[in-house]
Amino acid sequence: MKQMSMATGLRRNILAIAVAATMVSAMPAGAQEPTDEHVAAARATIAAIRATDQFDAILPNAAQNLKSNLIQTAPNLQEIISATVDETAIEMAGRRADLEREAATIYARSFTIDELKAIEAFYVSDAGKKLIDTGPIVTRELLQAAEVWSNGIARDLSAATQEALRARIGETPTDGGADTSQ
Repeated sequence: MKQMSMATGLRRNILAIAVAATMVSAMPAGAQEPTDEHVAAARATIAAIRATDQFDAILPNAAQNLKSNLIQTAPNLQEIISATVDETAIEMAGRRADLEREAATIYARSFTIDELKAIEAFYVSDAGKKLIDTGPIVTRELLQAAEVWSNGIARDLSAATQEALRARIGETPTDGGADTSQ
């Protein structure tokens, strides 16, 4: 379930970041950098919506994959490889702040300070917190319901169309128009 939640959150935030990035790329070349106040509002919004939380696993996953690959090629060095990868990953952990800065800049360029404050206010409310926590589950259930509905609509459309065509032309369209009167 956590994986589904992460995937849904990732899609939601990648879409938001992509839209924001598109808006930023459409800005005139001389557009001003956001003010410190604007970036602070963006950071608060990012924290409230947990926009970058799903990226927390990137470095640990990359480290685990690297360990696995290196150990496959040199299994006798497993302990050294594990320790070295872990140490290097810990040294790189500070680079997570780079993503936060980029995200804040993207949000600050995409939304006014008032909009950011309104977004944050909603997501720190009980309803906003509940949306973040239960949104992925609701989305999954909605997708399942839409699939059932879609299958029913397709089935009923086919049946109703077959019936209407039989009434109009007196034969079943699936029999290729062959003469069934013989």
